[in-house]
Amino acid sequence: MTYDPLLERMPTSRLPSFSDREGVFGGERPAYAEESPFKIHGGCGLMGICDESGKLMSGETAIRAMAVQRDRGNGLGGGYAGYGIYPEFPDHFCFHMMYHDLAAKEAAEAVFDQYFVIDLAEPMPTRPVKGISDAPLLWRYFLAPDPHKLEMAEMTAEDYVVHTVMLINSKVDGAYVASSGKNMGAFKGVGFPEEIGHYYILEEYQGHTWVGHNRFPTNTPGWWGGAHPFTLLDWSIVHNGEISSYGINSRYLEAFGYKCTLGTDTEVAAYLFDLMLRRHKLPMELACKALASPLWSEIDRMPEDQQALMRSLRAVYGPGMLNGPFAIVLGFNGGMLALNDRIKLRPLVAARQGSVLMVASEESAMREVLKSPDKVWTPKAGEPVIARVEGMDWPIHGDLHLSASEVSCAVTGVENSCETVEVV
Repeated sequence: MTYDPLLERMPTSRLPSFSDREGVFGGERPAYAEESPFKIHGGCGLMGICDESGKLMSGETAIRAMAVQRDRGNGLGGGYAGYGIYPEFPDHFCFHMMYHDLAAKEAAEAVFDQYFVIDLAEPMPTRPVKGISDAPLLWRYFLAPDPHKLEMAEMTAEDYVVHTVMLINSKVDGAYVASSGKNMGAFKGVGFPEEIGHYYILEEYQGHTWVGHNRFPTNTPGWWGGAHPFTLLDWSIVHNGEISSYGINSRYLEAFGYKCTLGTDTEVAAYLFDLMLRRHKLPMELACKALASPLWSEIDRMPEDQQALMRSLRAVYGPGMLNGPFAIVLGFNGGMLALNDRIKLRPLVAARQGSVLMVASEESAMREVLKSPDKVWTPKAGEPVIARVEGMDWPIHGDLHLSASEVSCAVTGVENSCETVEVV
């Protein structure tokens, strides 16, 4: 087997390889992904851009914003997620898939055939790019849950898809779901972000929101599925930093049916947002306060009603709080969110030009894309930057503050749940 020279410092015998498409390795099949036995402490670069008017932007915009942040990565991972890119299939779930070999593809497609109605299955469009090698088999599927199976499962369509994603990622050896949302998709792999962008021909896609990432791996090797963004349904996460609470976060998520199988700390962030925003219907600002909670000393100085709310959040969502240095960007159909850890140990800059809101690790990315920003600022620690696309359904419960008792209702599902709270 041959490996990219960029991987020379890694124990190549432990890295996944996609070079044998028929699955014949002359011995035991290599693991699809394994944790690295060492750490590389580095930077990572990220960006997010959203036109709140709904105007579409070429993927080339995202590529340019990431290319100027090249030095923040080391070529072991780059990726993007775009929203509004599949207008011809607005109501279909689109699965972007990575396959180790043909056997993995057949096994995953057997799952799709059993639970879904597939309207289109095709290879992902790519082009040869210098620096990109040993790619997996890349396919995409536009599908919908089988109505009869969905009724029998007594699930929402979204829970049905989440169940399928967890099933494939945990049980189908050699198959990985890169994204599974509607009218969106993730494009990622091993390489610098501008190489990955051109490999997937992103300049031919148009989206109202884009997120991007340049990876400098810390705890895991550079493999295609381990590149950012990490996704679930419409949610996509790009991340700079290290989530030291991964262990307790993953165990907490398992209690709600999520399975963390990708061996990276970032995976938990995508699932936590899905849990808090979609399933528990928390307002976005409160979800951010749960993930990047104020210090106890800050809570003690708040008015009594806010103290009660923050203490309830800490009590209910304590195992879901993200510890460690991080800057994250969350993309979704309807907008974008950016958030720092509560001490701001990773860089995050924001800018606005007209209806366009942009965040990035470096101001240089904004100066590359925005001709004359109206405003450039550094968001405070733990304070979210939120973009909302005009005219699109807002998938978040609201932007209001609940009471302490209503926070508990979100988890316990009692009759007077937070679904009854008016959004004003």
